[in-house]
Amino acid sequence: KKNILKGKKLNALVTAGPTRDYLDPIRYLTNGSSGKQGYEIARSLSNYGIKTTLISGPSDLIPPKSVKLVKIKTAEEMLNATKKALPVDIAICAAAVSDFSPVKYQKTKIKKTDDNFLSIKFKKNPDILEYLSKNNSQRPKLVVGFSADVENNMNFAKEKMSKKHCDWLIVNDVSNSEIGFNSDNNAISIIYKNNKIEKIPKNSKKFIADKISKKIINNFL
Repeated sequence: KKNILKGKKLNALVTAGPTRDYLDPIRYLTNGSSGKQGYEIARSLSNYGIKTTLISGPSDLIPPKSVKLVKIKTAEEMLNATKKALPVDIAICAAAVSDFSPVKYQKTKIKKTDDNFLSIKFKKNPDILEYLSKNNSQRPKLVVGFSADVENNMNFAKEKMSKKHCDWLIVNDVSNSEIGFNSDNNAISIIYKNNKIEKIPKNSKKFIADKISKKIINNFL
């Protein structure tokens, strides 16, 4: 497999899994992402001889031995770990990062009787994909984003891609339990910068990861 790169030495970072943004020591904002697709992409890239760093939110998955694993919890920690991993040639943002976090972290458990229980204020979390795409001094040659949605809205995805300035956007419909969070399978659409859309029908996340890896490598040959 490694011969496919024809001696090119490439570095990649992959973000995977959910993030946790804590309201208090017990409660946090998160989502149902297992990290499976991101872990498989990291494994596949590494198998092809690409030096890969996997930045993972909380996950029960066993990481590939051949990748450098960085474990984080919060969205801010994921951004900081991403910055530390630069420079790389390839960045793949497969993580399901929380969009919001509480303005104030409560050091003790918020009680039902607390007046502020029903009026917790939130702030927007940093956008890691946008940071990577717009970081001119250390921008990876290829920045790939993921868009997990509950409907296959291509117009919204194209708008997101334009706003984030990434090179490719991979869209998947997580409302379908057969290809959604925690599933072993996936079905994706890849939107390229020239607005061309390529669909990869339902298959294992391992198969999908290998397809993505081959397309990435072809981009560098």
